[in-house]
Amino acid sequence: MRYCSRCVLPDTKPGVVFDDGVCSACRSVERKQKIDWPAREAELRAMCDRIRGSNGDGYECIVPVSGGKDSFFQAYMMSRVYKLRTLAVIVAPHLQTIEGIENLNNLVNVLDVDLIKITIRPSIQQKIRRVALLKVGNPNYAEHRVIFAAVARAAFFHSAPLVVWGEDISVEFGGTVASTSASNGSAEELINNDLFREVGFSELLGGSIPDRDLFFYMDPSADSGKRRAAESIYLGYYHWWDGIKHYDLAKRHGFQARRLGPLSGNVLAYDNIDEKLCEIHLWFKFLKLGFWRATDHCCYKIWNGYMTRQEAVERVREVQYQFPVEYFKEFLEYHQLTESDFWSCAERFRNLDIWHKINGEWRLKNELA
Repeated sequence: MRYCSRCVLPDTKPGVVFDDGVCSACRSVERKQKIDWPAREAELRAMCDRIRGSNGDGYECIVPVSGGKDSFFQAYMMSRVYKLRTLAVIVAPHLQTIEGIENLNNLVNVLDVDLIKITIRPSIQQKIRRVALLKVGNPNYAEHRVIFAAVARAAFFHSAPLVVWGEDISVEFGGTVASTSASNGSAEELINNDLFREVGFSELLGGSIPDRDLFFYMDPSADSGKRRAAESIYLGYYHWWDGIKHYDLAKRHGFQARRLGPLSGNVLAYDNIDEKLCEIHLWFKFLKLGFWRATDHCCYKIWNGYMTRQEAVERVREVQYQFPVEYFKEFLEYHQLTESDFWSCAERFRNLDIWHKINGEWRLKNELA
């Protein structure tokens, strides 16, 4: 397990490649610094000018939202700056936080956009989450799948010509970047990204759930005789993606950070705070790959010029071994697990190539330094 010499990302992250000790995410930052961003923005403006008015009285743009800081930025840019008739679409979180509820309400009220909430049948969602947790140690597999597919269905239903996603996580955080994303900002391959690397959806379920119950989990482009109605793009292809600046914009429009400060293992108090089950999901990444929230947050600060590598090393080492206790009880109840069941499951996914015990406690073999 090696760490990038510029940031603190390890080589265990899927899709990351090291070049002279520098990770591909840092190389991506180098390439971004050479992009003619005004020219990229002009491309997007021309696209929006072409689209505006093309759908009669219907919506011209679909923006997937969670109520997070980036959601505010996307909805603001498409509705206020590019002046498209924008429909925000959210797949209802399983267990929302107070901040998540209030932030989503503020996004709709302050930015004055329409919102459609897609609520997936809880019994199906719970079953898929439990299967994904126990089989591959990825309980959020269900959410990732349904967000991509359900938003595409909303765009198809409303004949909207454009769907605007946020950033390409493979570009921003290192990973396997689709050729279409790199060349023109297309998000058409979004549903096939690294989030689903462990197993295919059909293989995961193994026929345990009938197709008729999976409508919002299936990409409509796969339906016989149907075509996807919308062009799908990453806003991060046209604007330098800076979550800290997005947070500042969101605050001016009613967004609030977590009242009690950062969750365990976190550096930021305003990232992914809308629901309660994601923290354990990301802690499983720690077991498998040797990093999670703190590394992600600090790398992002380094890439955008807000933190030095030495500061990041100290911060990651300070908090990365903290267990996400805040919503652990809710996680167990939702997945119908006892604590014993949970720890038995968790230890099956610990990567013993990178972990060992010291004085009875699990530690990484190669600590960040």
